[in-house]
Amino acid sequence: MKIKSTLESYSKNNSIVTIGTFDGVHIGHQKIISKLVKLAQSNNLHAVVLTFFPHPRMVLQKDANIKLINTIDEKSKLLGEFGVDHLVVKEFTKEFSRLTALEFVRDILVNKLHVKHIIIGYDHRFGRNRTANIKDLREYGDTYGFEVTEISAQDIDAVTVSSTKIRTALEAGNIKIANAYLGYNFRLTGLIVRGKSLGKQIGFPTANLDIEESYKLIPKNGVYVVKSYVEDSAIYGMMNIGTNPTVNGEDQSIEVHFFDFDADIYDLKIEVQLLKWLRDEHKFNSIEALKTQLYKDKDASMEYLNQHHD
Repeated sequence: MKIKSTLESYSKNNSIVTIGTFDGVHIGHQKIISKLVKLAQSNNLHAVVLTFFPHPRMVLQKDANIKLINTIDEKSKLLGEFGVDHLVVKEFTKEFSRLTALEFVRDILVNKLHVKHIIIGYDHRFGRNRTANIKDLREYGDTYGFEVTEISAQDIDAVTVSSTKIRTALEAGNIKIANAYLGYNFRLTGLIVRGKSLGKQIGFPTANLDIEESYKLIPKNGVYVVKSYVEDSAIYGMMNIGTNPTVNGEDQSIEVHFFDFDADIYDLKIEVQLLKWLRDEHKFNSIEALKTQLYKDKDASMEYLNQHHD
């Protein structure tokens, strides 16, 4: 799949387009994406997802605290796996928000994306002040020669409910529910950087995950069973999200201890999939007590992995 950061870089291929944030690319979204890809294949069109970044709320409501389930890179990887040909990321600005419905349809969908078919929610609003609706879009379709397929209220509700439940579940550390709604394992993607090497001193060396994107939703502090890939080989481990209170830490960190693994992965960008929540982060009375708990965590992780083969 090709990622386009500007509309100008999109090719001249006729397209079928769906529009939205698609945060999470969860099971509700996947239903829409599946319809997009099937129609694209049967009509010899390119399947295009048009999304906006920053999130419109970040720009229009100055909501810098909004947290998203996926980073742009994670979203593009997932969409590619589900068969989308192009992800077009349009920069969302105040100027862009002031485009009229006609300007949006004519200048972007028709002239830039060469749209022949649009899949859109029954309640989709667009154009300056969000005044145009799906009825207006159908009329533009008659003028400019594209079809409109409506996503039902039932499917739109499923998308909204799923996104809310996923965020709520992640904030509560309920990975089982989050992964069920996602249809895949929730993941954190970042660069492995050097920490204080405290884990190494007690026999549990950790890889510190540095996540560049401040808008990425980080689940509840605690210990998780995780899975990752290094050079296409699956590796498993346990991860702590938190402040390391036993050693008087203050800043939140994300540290992964991989089982039976000692390769050098510093400065490597990796994806860590969360499989199971184990426990809350605790402040222990001593390093020795922490070490004892880490052995228990490892046993619990291995027991889970042996049962589930994730």
